[in-house]
Amino acid sequence: MKILVALADGFEEIEAINVIDILRRAGIDVVTAGLKEGLAEGSHGVRVMPDTSLDKVNHEDLDGLVLPGGAPGFINLGNDERILNMIREMNQANKYVAAICGAPSVLIKAGVLQGRKATVHPSGEEEVRSCAQFSSDRVVVDGNIITSRTPGTAMEFALKLVEVFLGKKKMEQVKAQTLAICKGE
Repeated sequence: MKILVALADGFEEIEAINVIDILRRAGIDVVTAGLKEGLAEGSHGVRVMPDTSLDKVNHEDLDGLVLPGGAPGFINLGNDERILNMIREMNQANKYVAAICGAPSVLIKAGVLQGRKATVHPSGEEEVRSCAQFSSDRVVVDGNIITSRTPGTAMEFALKLVEVFLGKKKMEQVKAQTLAICKGE
């Protein structure tokens, strides 16, 4: 299993790093790619050196794509035609497309959220309601589309990704290893 986490300047650090860490703990091959060469700077000034740049990624080799939120990170993702095309092609191939916080708006812009069930940061609720079935659940899975709400749901989002990608047993192993507690438990 190979998953791409796209890092645009302004990404939400908790959402990106948490997902990368949890997926790697589960044994998933995670590739981080910046929209450009060099460091990507998060919305709170944390600088991260992505593994590669988006231009060097062959998305046909990927099983899924994860888009962190954060402002202006999700806006930068949504303004990048390479990301929008990758989302469309991966969705068409029934590969996993996941987005958290403001990033579900990028899925709307790519045209893949129409008629689906999804969630988003509270500030994007009306935008999601305009084309999809909005859910206030912290993490929502609708087929190959996985969405989540905010930095506070990042751990649940990452663990749900592990469960969807590798099964409940592997998710429970990672959850136990990290002593994670998810809302509702």
